[in-house]
Amino acid sequence: MYFWVKFGQVKVFGKSTLIGLAMCFFAGICCSLFSPAFNLATNDQWHTLDDGIPHLSVYTAFFYFSCSCFVIAIILNITFLYRPAFNLPRSSFRAYLNDWDGRGWAFLAGFLCGFGNALQFLGGQAAGYAAADAVQAFPLVSTFWGVLLFGEYHKSSRRTYVLLAGMLFMFLVAVGVLMASSGHREALNTLQ
Repeated sequence: MYFWVKFGQVKVFGKSTLIGLAMCFFAGICCSLFSPAFNLATNDQWHTLDDGIPHLSVYTAFFYFSCSCFVIAIILNITFLYRPAFNLPRSSFRAYLNDWDGRGWAFLAGFLCGFGNALQFLGGQAAGYAAADAVQAFPLVSTFWGVLLFGEYHKSSRRTYVLLAGMLFMFLVAVGVLMASSGHREALNTLQ
């Protein structure tokens, strides 16, 4: 495996690239399923609850969501601490607790993620989860951060820029169609 770092970008060459892409693909599947699962937990569209059992409130579902995030984070952190991926050096729990240099960014990221999820779930209950997911605009925002702040596509080929622009354009069209269909659904609900 070979790492090349220049202008804030990291390029990885070797067989770990396929492993990394597989991990990213699995992460994408997980991230695409957590919002529908939360929607089912609060609205029970598939009628899995017995009669008389109330649906979970957004606050209760968010509590269980946060608890499960905490548990899986502890399990994965301890696992990768002692058995790191990609031939990185092993560490220890003591070294982990003693190393606080620059860790404020990680705390800020976790705080913002938790706060954003809470607001997304509350907004999803009010406006519909599809609209709340569309407003997040993950591909758009992450590409913005990557290109403008971190220089991830610095000196890339023209083909890369064309593909990037095409991806962003298709995402914007999809968000527009989703938002338009949300308004159509509200009009249908008022007619019934």
